[in-house]
Amino acid sequence: MLSPALNRLTDRGIGNLAALLEERMRGVDDLYIEEPGGRSFTYDEAWRLAGRLANALKASGVRTGDRVAVQVEKSPEAVLLFFATARLGAVYLPLNTAYTFTELEYFLADAEPAVVVTRPETEAQAAALAQRLGATVTLTLGQSGDGTLMERASIDSDEFQSPALVWDDLAAILYTSGTTGRSKGAMLTHGNLASNALTLADTWRYTRDDVLIHALPVYHTHGLFTATNTLTLAGGRMLWLSKFDADDILRLMPRATSLMGVPTFYTRLLDHPGLTRAVTAHMRLFISGSAPLLAETHRAFEERTGHAILERYGMTETSMNTSNPYNGRRIAGTVGLPLEDVDLRIADPATGAALPQGEIGVIELRGPNVCAGYWRNPEKTAESFRSDGFFITGDLGMIDHNGYVSIAGRGKDLIITGGLNVYPKEVEAEIDALPGVVETAVIGLPHRDFGEAVTAVVVRAADATIDEPAILAALTPRLAKFKLPKRVIFLDDLPRNAMGKVQKAKLRESYAKLYS
Repeated sequence: MLSPALNRLTDRGIGNLAALLEERMRGVDDLYIEEPGGRSFTYDEAWRLAGRLANALKASGVRTGDRVAVQVEKSPEAVLLFFATARLGAVYLPLNTAYTFTELEYFLADAEPAVVVTRPETEAQAAALAQRLGATVTLTLGQSGDGTLMERASIDSDEFQSPALVWDDLAAILYTSGTTGRSKGAMLTHGNLASNALTLADTWRYTRDDVLIHALPVYHTHGLFTATNTLTLAGGRMLWLSKFDADDILRLMPRATSLMGVPTFYTRLLDHPGLTRAVTAHMRLFISGSAPLLAETHRAFEERTGHAILERYGMTETSMNTSNPYNGRRIAGTVGLPLEDVDLRIADPATGAALPQGEIGVIELRGPNVCAGYWRNPEKTAESFRSDGFFITGDLGMIDHNGYVSIAGRGKDLIITGGLNVYPKEVEAEIDALPGVVETAVIGLPHRDFGEAVTAVVVRAADATIDEPAILAALTPRLAKFKLPKRVIFLDDLPRNAMGKVQKAKLRESYAKLYS
């Protein structure tokens, strides 16, 4: 399904994301990315470097349709590596830098990448794992633009001729978590990414005059696609930060026009005495997503700065779906209106029948932003789409009388902490494997800073002495830091219903104020 914007581009002979990027970047001398240390790239410099990277990947054996797995620190080169992959017609597979090698094994085995790009300091371990799983080439990319990938690129031409590609070709696979089973690879096409970025640039009024503070990670759809693609296609500039730091953000605001962040950004800015109306006077837009923004945070930020945060709703499988309006009421506690070209309905979870306005049901979506399905998982793909093409999100919500969408919860027990997905089953399995543990229930609880905090409720064996520090110490080398429980609670038994199912809702209710 193509958007009208993509159909118009096709009529002009632009039929894929790489061609669209070339039109917007090649020969453009405007500043594109600035780093605090002084490094900077114009659009044309970035495009030419992406060409050298595409040639380096091709010389390493990457062909059209191959996967390129990437676990590196944030850098401009990491984004340009995605552009290079798109130009080659290969498929970009970004991986969270916090993933342990235990976790990486699943992703590499499932995606079967032709090349793995890793950090210089983890090269030996990554190469051993990749070779064991069939990826014979391992390259490195450091945060300052060093590494073997850059060495190869330095000797290559910056001219690269892309193969014939179309909007429906795959551009990326992003693994998304669920509450059962293993992570699923959402297949995002050139058309998915291009259409969403063009829509967002229009919806949020981005132009070449904009300067975005980019403090998000680039292994996640928010920082890699929503922020970077939108600003790139609009022709704006990015002030590049390796991570969020309130001091750095406030220092850059007088030079910037916008910030995209997760709720944690805004709670931490509110905790900073330097957040004032004066320091935010040059900013035109603050956007929040990836996790629910508390209404109290929305109100406090507006009172302090005069700016109403614009909250939106997206998913790994769909990129952005809704947004509070740029002009109009930004209502705290809602995620706004469906984007142009996105059809959104509320359905009965059991029957799929559309529900009337004001009733809570499962959110279903259809549009050019919706992924092509799940990588090598036709069964899950079939389960996730209705016969009329609507994608079943698993999120519960409602539409009010003004057409605004509110998220009521999740049909699954997915935890979103600091904008990152954690599925309880994975954490539970690691804890259940520990000596002295009978069973575990992992839940998300409200947390002012992270949105939700991963929390483990554990039943110990009668004679066991295992405690919270011991559990956390055992999990640390096995799980990414964001998946680690903030607290471990011990109970004699887990609450169950008549069918024997653990009642996680009751646990969430009992400990709802644990972090308040």
